[in-house]
Amino acid sequence: MEIISGTKDIYINGPSCVAIGKFDGVHIGHQSLLMEITGFAKSHADEDFKSCVFTFDPAPEVFFGGDSAVLTTPSEKRILFERKGIDILIEYPFDKETADTEPLDFLSDLIVGRIGAVMMAAGSDLSFGKKGLGNAELLTKYGRENGIDVSIIDKLTVSLDKEYEVSSTLIRQMVTEAKMEEAEKLLGIPYFICGKIVHGNHMGRELGFPTINVIPEENKLLPPNGVYTSDVIIDGKKYFGLTNIGKKPTISDHEVRGVETFIYDFDGDVYGRDAEIYLKHFCRPETRFESLDALKDKLASDIEKYRP
Repeated sequence: MEIISGTKDIYINGPSCVAIGKFDGVHIGHQSLLMEITGFAKSHADEDFKSCVFTFDPAPEVFFGGDSAVLTTPSEKRILFERKGIDILIEYPFDKETADTEPLDFLSDLIVGRIGAVMMAAGSDLSFGKKGLGNAELLTKYGRENGIDVSIIDKLTVSLDKEYEVSSTLIRQMVTEAKMEEAEKLLGIPYFICGKIVHGNHMGRELGFPTINVIPEENKLLPPNGVYTSDVIIDGKKYFGLTNIGKKPTISDHEVRGVETFIYDFDGDVYGRDAEIYLKHFCRPETRFESLDALKDKLASDIEKYRP
């Protein structure tokens, strides 16, 4: 996958199928958009159509001072887009000039003029251009008048305790309430955290339960502090884990939240490697124990209880 980031100097030589959006979470609704453009591109493979995702960095709401917490960081989005078969990812700089671009200029000069869109896909809640005046209706009208295929995807619904429209906002709610199974239904995969494996205080090894530590990227939304069952992917191989999110109150007064995972039946040296931690089920809140022995006993109990 080709990545174009940090520049407005963009030109793609050849026809492209473009999905436009924020894609926070890359949830099942977003995946419908991706299937639209990859499917269209494959059906025109003899014409060398490219599937292209167009998104902003930073997200508009972050630029305007809104909530900066994200479900998926830029590096996590890259992982997911590549796995969905996207040819080109554009992370277009969002600044005052971008915010002040007239919607029709955004389409004609950038999406069509420099990215070569012959097909566009977006959600029904699309908003773009100056004052957010660009929307799905405008995109459809523009496509019709300029001979460009446009696919508008309505919001999907899922059944949890009742019917819900799939949205990044709803997923944030599920994650902040530690409802990991519900979040997985909306995302299509378990909620995950990726990052490099770093050295911790090695207390887990001293207690007899060696762990890996990952420091989440800035602005990554984390679920409540506590213990979660998890799947762990390192070097393309999947392991089962038990993950603690929090500040390790029994052994440290440090205020930085971390992600520490015990991996079942594993004791390799993986420092510096990339890891993906997929949170499956909330087991219990993080707890301050009266002694290291009490902590050790609880860890042993947790590991045995949740052994796959």
